[in-house]
This record gives sequence, structure tokens and C-alpha cells, in this order.
Amino acid sequence: MNSASDVWQAVLKLLEQHLSPTAISTWFSDCQVVELLDNRLILHTPSEFSQNIIMTRYLDLVKDALKEIFAADFDVQVIGDEELARRINRQPPLRQEFLGGDQFTFDKFVVGPTNRIAYAAALAVSQNPATKYNPLFIYGDSGLGKTHLLYSIANALRISRPDFRIVYIKGDDFTNELINAIQTGSNSEFREKFRMADLLLVDDIQFIAGKIQTQEEFFHTFNALYESGRQIVLTSDRAPKDMLRLEDRLKSRFEGGLMVDVQPPDYETRVAILKNKAARMGIPLAEEACIYIAENIKSNIRQIEGILKKIQAYLELERAENLDMDLVENITKEVIRSERSYTPEYIVEKTASFYDLSPEDILGKGKTKNIAAARQMATYLMRKLTTLTLEEIGGVLNRDHSTILHSIRKIEESVNTDASLSDTVRDITANIMNK
Repeated sequence: MNSASDVWQAVLKLLEQHLSPTAISTWFSDCQVVELLDNRLILHTPSEFSQNIIMTRYLDLVKDALKEIFAADFDVQVIGDEELARRINRQPPLRQEFLGGDQFTFDKFVVGPTNRIAYAAALAVSQNPATKYNPLFIYGDSGLGKTHLLYSIANALRISRPDFRIVYIKGDDFTNELINAIQTGSNSEFREKFRMADLLLVDDIQFIAGKIQTQEEFFHTFNALYESGRQIVLTSDRAPKDMLRLEDRLKSRFEGGLMVDVQPPDYETRVAILKNKAARMGIPLAEEACIYIAENIKSNIRQIEGILKKIQAYLELERAENLDMDLVENITKEVIRSERSYTPEYIVEKTASFYDLSPEDILGKGKTKNIAAARQMATYLMRKLTTLTLEEIGGVLNRDHSTILHSIRKIEESVNTDASLSDTVRDITANIMNK
């Protein structure tokens, strides 16, 4: 029994043992579940008369049915239209600023053969949310425009439906907010924030995989939104079937809507992106420079943006009007190098976060299984993502050469045969690269 509607159907089935079909049809046909949470069931009926009858005559029967299903006592409330409206309007009015800035709109998204379907699906969702494509699941490598499409959906709906409650969050932030809610006892506020949304946008949903409590919470959030006809849009660096540590019931729900992928842009699209962004930034990019950048940056739009920002900074600081090709080549090579270079402190921080630890845990003397696994992973990733020597990595982690070498070899020997470990390496690496 996975959803609130399933539970309610089970309750009605049990009520049939005590009430006639006419009674059930008369008093319960218009009832809908508003909330099923923490041993509390809230029902809505548009008829005030039905509300009074259920509360005075049949409330104990509903509670008995719930107790039979869950072996626990439930509080049951029946609300009318006015109370339902108050619950829906608890959210504060939306600010009308564009999410991410006014550059993240559909008209500023450069469409090409490798992202055309994703663009069309996102546009359709913005025009008719929660109709055909729900959920919409967009997947592909980092830096290909997935977040741009998320922002574009939100920004289009803020214009066409200003009353829409829109919630955007990254997958790892969903976990962090859940942890904070548990620590502060604000679980109800946490759930209401997400379950009362008209549009829920989750970026990098892959980061909830492997986190048991986070997946449990998101499962119920997903169900609550989907069953009440609200739109869900998710992005990930891979398809649900490739998230090896994601629960099957979540995979099933993610795959139940429309899944579309985005691939690296082809040469013509890269040139179009360059010219489009350069024009908006006021950069006089010559054809030769445009061709050079497009030929060398093949997989990541974010790198293209990085190059243009550096060029823009040079023009402003030097008060120059023209670009030298040597400068364009040097900036392009520098951006490529910087995208592949990460500080050991940053790697330790992101690894610790993944394992729900602090950087001090990894750098300290703790030897619990979780800390040891995180320390070995940080060691391996420092070797993989930096140019540090074994001695330098040992200096960062306060470990000797043989310990560092053992950690790296252990991960290297297991990563190709242990699917769960391979998935962990991929998740943390993606988190590091999304800085």
C-alpha cells in the first residue's frame, strides 16, 4: 500500500462491512484525502452537511478501519472548502524575480539536435503543467543545460501563473534540509514546504540515492504531489535505471513519466551558443576565435561560459576593444585546466558531506567503518582529480605513504567489480565537479 489514495480505498472497503452501498455513496463519494501523515488523516468534502454527518456518525468507523490497516490509532479530521483554501494558501506569496536571473528563459536556450526533445518537453510542461509529462525526468552529463531548462520552466510559469507555488531545490540540499528538520523538530514545516508546491523542481536528484531516510521522505513527497495533480520535474546525471543505490519504488515512479536525455552539443550548436552568449555579454568575438573555442570545448557549456567571462573581464580591465587570438587560446587552455583541478580541502569537504561526516572526521584518528571508508574514498579521489604526489596526499590526510597507497589500490581494485562502490565514486565526483 504505497499511497494515500490506496489507503483510503482500503478504508472504504472495510467500511462496506458496516455500511450499505447507499450510505457510502451518499456520504463518502466526494471525500478526498488531503493528508496522510504521522498517524493523522485529513479528508476534504465540499459538502458541509456530509462533513457534519461523517464527524458525528462515522468517525469512529473510519478510525477503526485505519487501526485495522496500520495497527495504530489515528486522528481523523474532515475539512470543508474554506479550511482547504486556508491550508493551500499558507505559503507566502511568490516573489516574481526570475529564478537564476533573466538569462535563464526558453528564448535564451540554444536548441540543437542533442537537446531538442528535452527543450520541447520542458516547454510543454511550462505551458500545461501536470497534464502529459508528469514527472518530467531530464538526464545527461554536467554542464549541458539541464538547470537552464528547470529555471526556464519556473520563470515561464511565474509569468503565466503568478499564483503558482514553485519550489526549486538540489538533491543534496533536500537531504540537508531534512536533517535540519529532524534536528529542530520542524518536520511538519519541512513536509508542508514541498507537499504544498504546485511545481517541484529537483536538480541532481541522483544525490538522494543510497540515503535511506531521504529516499523514504522523497517517496511520500512525490506521491503526495503526483496524486494531487501537481507537476514534478527532476534532473540527473544519469537515467534512473543506472542509479544503482536508488530504491526500486522511486525508479518506478521516475520512469513513469517522460524521460529525456541531453547530449553534448554538436559543433554547429557550440558555435551558436558562443555567438549567442557573446552578443548578450557585449563581447566582440571574431569568427576565428569562435571557431577555436568551439573546436576545443566539446562537452561542457559551462566551460564556454567560463571562457567568455574571462574574456569579458580582460576587456573591461584592460579597456581593450579587440581580442588577440593568443589571449583567446591561453584563456581556453586555462579554463580547461581549471575545470580539471580541485583542491584537496574541497575534495575532503565533499567526500565528508556524502558520508554525513565532517572534514575533521576524515582528517582525524577515528577508525569506525564509515570514517575509514570516507577516508579511503577521499584518498582515491585526490589521486584521481589532482596532480598531488602520494607524499603530498599523505600530508593532507596525516597518513604515511604505505597507508595512502593501500587506500588507492583498494578502491582501484574494487571499483570495476563492486557496482555500489562504482556508483559512490561517480556520485561524489559529480558533486565535486558541480562546484
